[in-house]
Amino acid sequence: MHGGLIGLWRWTAWGGIGLSLYAGWLTADDIRDRASSERDISAACGGLVPGAAVMDLQGGTVRAKAADYDEDRIDTREPYSSCTVYKVPGPGRTTALFTLTVRSSDTTEPMNRIGDDSALEPFGHDYDDSDAADDADADGDGDGDGKSDVTAVADRRPEPWPVGDGTLGRYGNWYTTVRAECGPGSRATAPGLLNVTARADYDDVSAADRQRLARLARTAARAAADRIGCRTRLAELPGRQLASVPSALRPAKTADGSCRWFAAHLTRQGQDRLPDRALAVPARTTNPLEGCLLAVSPDQVGRIAGGLDEDQRDYARSALTHSPWWLRTASYFGPEAHTVGYDVPGAEDAIIKAGTAGHTAGAWWASSVCDGQPALHTLSSSYTYDDILGSRRLDALFRAYVDDITSRRGCTGVTYPDAKDFRGL
Repeated sequence: MHGGLIGLWRWTAWGGIGLSLYAGWLTADDIRDRASSERDISAACGGLVPGAAVMDLQGGTVRAKAADYDEDRIDTREPYSSCTVYKVPGPGRTTALFTLTVRSSDTTEPMNRIGDDSALEPFGHDYDDSDAADDADADGDGDGDGKSDVTAVADRRPEPWPVGDGTLGRYGNWYTTVRAECGPGSRATAPGLLNVTARADYDDVSAADRQRLARLARTAARAAADRIGCRTRLAELPGRQLASVPSALRPAKTADGSCRWFAAHLTRQGQDRLPDRALAVPARTTNPLEGCLLAVSPDQVGRIAGGLDEDQRDYARSALTHSPWWLRTASYFGPEAHTVGYDVPGAEDAIIKAGTAGHTAGAWWASSVCDGQPALHTLSSSYTYDDILGSRRLDALFRAYVDDITSRRGCTGVTYPDAKDFRGL
């Protein structure tokens, strides 16, 4: 009996040693895989970001791989390039993790777009058509019942918030864009503006990962700027954690921040056919890009529909489902004013020349000079909503917006679109 116990103890001891060696083997294997993954990420992303920091996203991973397509490689000599990284949770399995994008203003393609292009749509179209009228949010306060209320939440493109005072860049809940203005002393081939975006490609991005994305974007922007000879001074990231960016729209009559002007406009003009919901961002006098999203609730669509001609009532029905009514105002200051454009069907995209005013399909723009720098002030409308509003309402609304932001920013030399640019609606 005693000998048997000794034998069992010996086997257990040896087994324990064997398991320890196996665990050590796995750990060494993991270390090698992680190091290989980090090198792969660095190569794909042009050495702009540390692979280890990318692999720390979403709780961390031992194995990851970069997309191996030629177009998924960062090349700072190009006006646009990107790299994409995937987690490898197991053999033959990958899940999207991270994308880094580098964009230069030294191109004919706009960095910022306006108009009724479907790519600019702020709302997803995942709806329940049969319940659209019955389930509409009764008070229009932005707390609608999910799918039946398509303008309750800007689930596709909520307005980005400024990082700090905005000069460093902007962010959303799953990305950060850091901007670098190339100033005096830059290489002759350097662009006027460099934008670097670090984006999480998974849902439910944590507050800690928002911070990681911001650090990755700033690190990459610094490295990219140095590589292309862009002399710039990047602000530090705020000491406090980046707050969650709201996507639920609120009542327009009490809008604040970047949409306060519209609340004042409603007080003067009345509700009429105007939007009754708003999504604002903090107003910063140094922010080079400031937007305000306005939208029409199901209840307001119903009220408007009662006064429409028969041929326009189909627009109202569509507004409850796949073609919601919305407006977006946005102003671009300094180098950003040279990066705005719009889609031209069947031709190359058009870049708006700073100092001009005009209109295109679903968009209007005005110009001014703010602190000695050019500024561009824009209004975009969703498809068909500009027709519902008509020229008089749109002209008055756009002038109210431009008057407000140019006054707040101390801008001069304001150039408005001609009255004819609003006619025919």
